[in-house]
Amino acid sequence: MSQDSAAVPDAARKLAARRRREIVAVLLFSGGPIFESSIPLSVFGIDRQDAGVPRYRLLVCAGEDAPLRTTGGLELSAPYGLEAISRAGTVVVPAWRSITQAPPPAALDALRRAHEEGARIVGLCTGAFVLAAAGLLDGRPATTHWMYAPTLAKRYPSVHVDPRELFVDDGDVLTSAGTAAGIDLCLHIVRTDHGADAANALARRLVVPPRRTASDLGHQRYLDRSLPEEIGADPLAEVVAWALEHLHEQFDVETLAARAYMSRRTFDRRFRSLTGSAPLQWLITQRVLQAQRLLETSDYSVDEVAGRCGFRSPVALRGHFRRQLGASPAAYRAAYRARRPQGGGPEPALRPERPERPERERPAPVGDRFSAAALGGHALADASADAGKPQPEGYAARLAETPVGRGAGRPVLPGQRERPVG
Repeated sequence: MSQDSAAVPDAARKLAARRRREIVAVLLFSGGPIFESSIPLSVFGIDRQDAGVPRYRLLVCAGEDAPLRTTGGLELSAPYGLEAISRAGTVVVPAWRSITQAPPPAALDALRRAHEEGARIVGLCTGAFVLAAAGLLDGRPATTHWMYAPTLAKRYPSVHVDPRELFVDDGDVLTSAGTAAGIDLCLHIVRTDHGADAANALARRLVVPPRRTASDLGHQRYLDRSLPEEIGADPLAEVVAWALEHLHEQFDVETLAARAYMSRRTFDRRFRSLTGSAPLQWLITQRVLQAQRLLETSDYSVDEVAGRCGFRSPVALRGHFRRQLGASPAAYRAAYRARRPQGGGPEPALRPERPERPERERPAPVGDRFSAAALGGHALADASADAGKPQPEGYAARLAETPVGRGAGRPVLPGQRERPVG
């Protein structure tokens, strides 16, 4: 996560005379989630000067023609349109309704114009897709919700996507990970503008931690079985449920396609349209999640965990686990048990028949994230439509264990990982 960025004036364009940094425009679209949308409205739209928080002026702008409806069906009426963005020194895109849809061209033009005139552009969660569509993330580090990070990296290969960050501050363009990380980024903006005391006072009013970092979470990352709500009414829901119930078995994407009575190509396309990710990518994530749970709740050895999660070998488990959670299985288990309070948490399940051997640290595999080599011979590799195709360079480089140096000319923020050279 990028830390305080008071030392980045060289990275930002000069603010146009008619724009003011304390004027914050929040760009809303129909179909957006209300929680993410409400974060900047709460942080920047309420007068808390009595608590020592400097006041911002909020402009809530409609990014497209009304009516604007949230994911819960609520209808919103924004008091301003895109023209109001011309006065803002900070423009926030709290979310985008679907990663499979292109944002409105008029909204993209307004964002580009604001950036050219020195405005600070902020994308929360899937709002990063809008910034990327406007070309504002080209050649920059960025983050988004972990579930959509591979899609962002593949669709915009010039963006250096890092799903392990809570937020990324690249001077005049900032992005955050999913949902609650938007609060972290908004607090960071207040801290950058007005100092730690103001940000801490605001955090107290919001009853949230004043500053979180990825390291605060240890090695644990946000993996989940979550899928878009609309899949519940889709014929693929039964196939997904079957896959989750049989993760301990070795099966490939061809098996899932056959259960859905679809060709492999049709199944891939349909699955991507519903989830935003490839079937193989989703399946590996679910296997890693299952391994994470077994490491937390059982005393199975790493080899046994690999077998119970459908991996052909412990090597395959270790490679995917490290790439998705940033640690080896053994290191994750040790960190989890060190964090767990005495007498709390789930009781260990079955005992291993033999003591677990300490695991040797291994560097993350290089190259294709889902290649046969990285899978350690996993049966999924042969069936993957993506097998043999390298993932976007920015995504793979940002996930490497050893950071690559930045190019000359861009300042490195305190605490920020260095950006790979394209």
